[in-house]
Amino acid sequence: MSIKLRLTIMNFLQFFVWGAWLITIANYWFGTKGWDGTQFGAIFATMGIASLFMPTLIGIIADRWFNAEKLYSLLHFLYALCLIYLAKVDNPNTFFTVILAAMCCYMPTLALSNSIAYSSLTAAKYDLIKAFPPIRVWGTVGFITAMWITNLSGNKATELQFYIAAAGSITLALYSLFMIPKCPPQRLIRENSKWTELLGLEAFKLFANYKMALFFIFSMFLGAALQLTNAYGDVFLSEFAFYPKYANSLVVEGSTIIMSISQISETLFILAIPFFLKRFGIRNVMLFAMVAWVLRFGLFAFGNPSGGLWMIILSCIVYGLAFDFFNISGSLFVESSTNSKIRSSAQGLFMMMTNGFGAVFGSISSGWLIDKYFTDGFSNVNDLAARLETSSDNSKFLEFISSKGVSIENGVFSEVIYLKDWHNIWLTFAGYTLVIVIAFAILFKHKHDPKALENVNH
Repeated sequence: MSIKLRLTIMNFLQFFVWGAWLITIANYWFGTKGWDGTQFGAIFATMGIASLFMPTLIGIIADRWFNAEKLYSLLHFLYALCLIYLAKVDNPNTFFTVILAAMCCYMPTLALSNSIAYSSLTAAKYDLIKAFPPIRVWGTVGFITAMWITNLSGNKATELQFYIAAAGSITLALYSLFMIPKCPPQRLIRENSKWTELLGLEAFKLFANYKMALFFIFSMFLGAALQLTNAYGDVFLSEFAFYPKYANSLVVEGSTIIMSISQISETLFILAIPFFLKRFGIRNVMLFAMVAWVLRFGLFAFGNPSGGLWMIILSCIVYGLAFDFFNISGSLFVESSTNSKIRSSAQGLFMMMTNGFGAVFGSISSGWLIDKYFTDGFSNVNDLAARLETSSDNSKFLEFISSKGVSIENGVFSEVIYLKDWHNIWLTFAGYTLVIVIAFAILFKHKHDPKALENVNH
C-alpha cells in the first residue's frame, strides 16, 4: 500500500470519528436528555479549552520522547474509551467532564495527523503542496460519511452516535500502529530553551504590533461564531418536526444530511481560494468570509422546510466560503507577516485565538443567551398552537404535546413546554457578525502584495 493511500485512510478516519457526533450531539442533548442550553454551551467550549494547551503539550512529548504515530494511536484509543463511557452518562455535569477528557485526547490528534503526513510525505520525497491537499480532502469526506451514517441509521438523537465514533477511533488506533510510517522524535526543541519558547508563547510578542494585535482580536471574536452552526444547526432543523405542517418533511428526516452540504461546500471552496487570493488579496478574502458568516446565520433565520428550503440550502453552501476563506486566508496572513523564527508559534497563536479563546467565548455566551432570552415557555394549548402555526385539535400537534410527557386539562398544560426562538437566535448571531464585518472593514488595513507569499521562507 502506497504512503499516500495509507495517509488518505488515516485522514478519512481522523475526521470520521469527529463527524459521527459533532453535528448531532445537540439533538441528543436537547431532544433525548432535555438538558439546558447554558450547559450545552459549556459542552462545545470543551473543544476550545482543550485547544488552549493540549496540542502544545502533546507536540512537546512527540518532539522529545515518543514516536508520533504511537502517541497518535494512544490518544485515539483513550478518546474511544471516553466516548464509550460518555454514552452511559446520565448527568450533564459528568457529561461535561467526560467530553472534556475526550477533547483533550482528540484535539491534539488534529495537529499530530498533519505532522505525521508532512513527515511521511517529505521522507518519501513528495511535493507537500501538491501531495497533501488531495489527502486532506478525504478527511472532509470521512466527516460527511460519518454524518450520513449517524442520520441514516436513525441515531442522530441516540447514544449510539458515540459508539459509532468509538468504533472508528479504535480502528484508527490499531491502524496507526501497523500501517502508518514510523515518525521518531525530531528533538527540534533545545533542552535549554526558555519556557516561553517551549510553550510557543514567543508569538505573544506580536501583540505589540498594532496590525497583528488587531488581527488576533478579530480572529477571537469571529472564532466565537465558527462553531455555532455546528453546535445548533442540526437541532434547529430537527425541531421543525414540532410544526405539524413540517413534521414529515425532508429537512426533518434528513437534517444531518442537509447539514453535510456545508462540509461538501468546504471541499469545493478550497479550490477557489487561490483565484480569490490572487485577485482580491488576503484582507478582502477575510472580509468576504465575514460577510458570508452574516449570510450563513441570516439565511437560517428566514429558512424553513417548504418555501424557504432554498435559504437553508444556500446557507449550507455559503458555509464553505465562510469557514475556508477565513481560516486559510488568516493562516496565510500570519505566514506572510511573521519571520521564520516565530512563524510556527504565530500559527499556533492564531489557532489558539480562534479555536481556543474564541470558541470558549462563543460556546458559553451563546448557550447562556439562548437560555435567558430565546427560550419561550408555553403553559396552554392556544398559545403553543399559535406558535406552531396550527390548530389546537391537530393530531400531530397533540402527539407532540404527548411526546413531551405533558397532559392537558381545560386547555392548560400540566408542565410548561419550552421552545427555542430560532428565528431571533440566528438573527442575533447575524447581527453579531455584521458588527465584526463593519469594524474589520474600518479598522483593519492591509495592502495587497501578490508576491508576499512567494517570498515566505519556510
